[in-house]
Amino acid sequence: MNAWNAAESADFRGPLDVTRAATAVLDARDLVIGWSPAAQRLLGYRPEEVIGRPCETFFPAAEAAGGAWSGQSAPTSLSSGRPATARHRDGRLLRVAVTTCALETAPGGSAPDAPACILVATALDAQQEWESRQAMLHGLATQSPVGLGIYDTDLRVTWGNSAFVREIGLPLREFLGTRAEALYPGGEFVTEGYPRTLDAVMQQVLETGEPVLDLHFVGQQPSEPGPDHVWSCSYYRLHDAHGQVLGVCEDAFDITDRYQAQRRLNLLVAAGTRIGTTLDMTVTAREITEVAVPDFARTVTVDLVRPVLEGEEPAPGDGTVPPLVRVATRSAGDPPDAVPHGPYGIEYPPGSLPYRSLSSGGMVRAENSMVVPLRAGGAPMGLVTFTRGAHPSVFDKGEIELADELVTRTAVCLDNARRFTREHTAALALQRNLLPQHVPEQSAVDVAYRYLPSDDRAGVGGDWFDVIGLSGTRVGLVVGDVVGHGLEAAATMGRLRTTVRALAQLDLSPDELLSRLDDLVGQPAEEGAGQVGTHTGPDDVAIGVTCLYAVYDPVSRRCTMARAGHLPPAVVDPSGTMFFPELPAGPPLGLGGLPFESLDLELPPGSLVALFTDGLVESPHRDVDEGLAVLGRVLGEHRRPLEELCDRAMAELLPDGPAADDSALLLVRTRELDARQVAAWELPAEPAAVGAARELATAQLREWGLEELSYATELAVSELVTNAVRHASGPLHLRLLRDLTLLTEVSDTGHTSPHLRHAASEDEGGRGLFIVAQLVQRWGTRYTPYGKTIWTEQAFPARYPGAPRPVA
Repeated sequence: MNAWNAAESADFRGPLDVTRAATAVLDARDLVIGWSPAAQRLLGYRPEEVIGRPCETFFPAAEAAGGAWSGQSAPTSLSSGRPATARHRDGRLLRVAVTTCALETAPGGSAPDAPACILVATALDAQQEWESRQAMLHGLATQSPVGLGIYDTDLRVTWGNSAFVREIGLPLREFLGTRAEALYPGGEFVTEGYPRTLDAVMQQVLETGEPVLDLHFVGQQPSEPGPDHVWSCSYYRLHDAHGQVLGVCEDAFDITDRYQAQRRLNLLVAAGTRIGTTLDMTVTAREITEVAVPDFARTVTVDLVRPVLEGEEPAPGDGTVPPLVRVATRSAGDPPDAVPHGPYGIEYPPGSLPYRSLSSGGMVRAENSMVVPLRAGGAPMGLVTFTRGAHPSVFDKGEIELADELVTRTAVCLDNARRFTREHTAALALQRNLLPQHVPEQSAVDVAYRYLPSDDRAGVGGDWFDVIGLSGTRVGLVVGDVVGHGLEAAATMGRLRTTVRALAQLDLSPDELLSRLDDLVGQPAEEGAGQVGTHTGPDDVAIGVTCLYAVYDPVSRRCTMARAGHLPPAVVDPSGTMFFPELPAGPPLGLGGLPFESLDLELPPGSLVALFTDGLVESPHRDVDEGLAVLGRVLGEHRRPLEELCDRAMAELLPDGPAADDSALLLVRTRELDARQVAAWELPAEPAAVGAARELATAQLREWGLEELSYATELAVSELVTNAVRHASGPLHLRLLRDLTLLTEVSDTGHTSPHLRHAASEDEGGRGLFIVAQLVQRWGTRYTPYGKTIWTEQAFPARYPGAPRPVA
């Protein structure tokens, strides 16, 4: 840094400094008795034109209202000033900052013409600019997240800003005079090309005067001893106004999170290029240890389930600990050319981290250690254990995610290395992917489910279940069974499940949905390109598929269901009474000839409904009635948690594990939407209803605290009610539902559905529904025997607390 010049030095004193600002000396009568050159430059008056004249000559009388400039009310500080208006010699009015300082008089008074006050003024914009710079300097000292510290030429702390003090964790006075090395013992710079220690870096800056930027310093935070932190540090030399060296300034910013994120990214890049270079499972296991040591852990071990190492499909986890083989291990102290050991068997005692991970199927961690399971398609393949050094250290959230990513990549490579599989193994993987991986959040029902595939001798079948969110807070419940086993049955199941989901989104009634599904199953299969043959009949695997579809509405508490040759559901009301609804059976899909019929039930809140496939209740050693009786006994304790009921049902009905057929169980407990979440009105089918609907909707949103959604909701309500008035008859119904999202519904007696279209520039209408579709999250139409309902869905604002939980 070069020596300050006079202007730079004066800038720190501010524009109101008497060496720079316009200065006038006033006597007790406010007459000018002294006039500076700066005052002449600012106001235009020469000394002979203003000395002896009153202050009002260049300051209007209004500026001095409330007392003379030399009176006791005048400011006494020259460091700041108040805005005022001054009159230039040429008559212009200038906005200035002005301050005064009264001069002490001798005891007993003084002559009237003796100096009584100094008045200092400067251009207001110059003063404001200086004050903004002062505010910036104050912010650096008190609010900046960057730690600023000043060291003298002996490298001892002389000052630090608030961030610096917070980092040290002690009051500034307690570490003033402390050397830099004493504040961060053991820390060092890791940037190549620079000295390692704080003292050495700052001494270099003192000697050369060359600043250094963005050096990475690694050490423990003084206020929080524990894991190392990383700071980005810069240093530059400080001088006084005469160029004399005062010391070194340090600015440091904690970049630990960014630094760790970069290291993790580098590890992931290395993992992508170095793991899975061969189809040898042992080599792949060694590769993850080479990537993770020493940058992520000091020691890494890989254990594989013995059947996996032999190329077999890993068995689904059942809580037991399978036999393991240690296939790879690496430590930071191992020489690079160390010969890897061969695989050997290993056992873990109960209670150890690996044992707990294998038993639970999840990741477990403790101080210095973390065990992450290797999984392929949901089945356990083995374990990867990461261990830190002797210094206490806990894997944080980011490191857990990184370990999970490393292990996941390794598991994929290991799974790809297995070359010997059979058809039932492929079918099991296909079926696992086709079934729901998770059930979306629903307000209408609480859900639990279990699925148990058939045993190895019979192969895999085509049972499936699903939970589908529908408009108006309703939910669709599906369970079905494809005849046969193997890849073809699993593929057919996936095709039917996808079709049911697509038809359900059309808001069809259960009997109509099954009718359309029946038509699709009965159509001739489409021949593939270049397929040889003349097969034109329906898909034989799909013939005889059974299915049950139900729709539950938590507002009306009505459940409508229909079935195609499937077993009826079991229903337990809140009092504990169980029954099987007298639901018309309907033919299995693809046979045709008979219609499907729906049954409508009212289910009180807290009712338990069980949907299941015949593999759960029927076996070679037990007929269906016996199985239904066992299921009824389990469901009799309907107040128990759904997950517990699922476990008990599977244990009672399938005590020996998988049977000859797949088994699926879907348990739901119904809920009722709170009355506070529903607002409904009936409106006449006349133009005046549009304005009334808007007012009702807006008022309701205000009551719910959803004013932010008023604009889009008003527009949607206006468009939908206007369409209903124009194209339908009879009364209209407007309903707002506050659930996981805001739902707006307009119902009328018409059966013509509106559709989006792009209106031409000369068209007078046709844009309303298009605009509505852009403002809402989703919209659609559903039909009833009495007409149709147009609905829209909007997401809540991010800060909205959400709707109350529906009543069970």
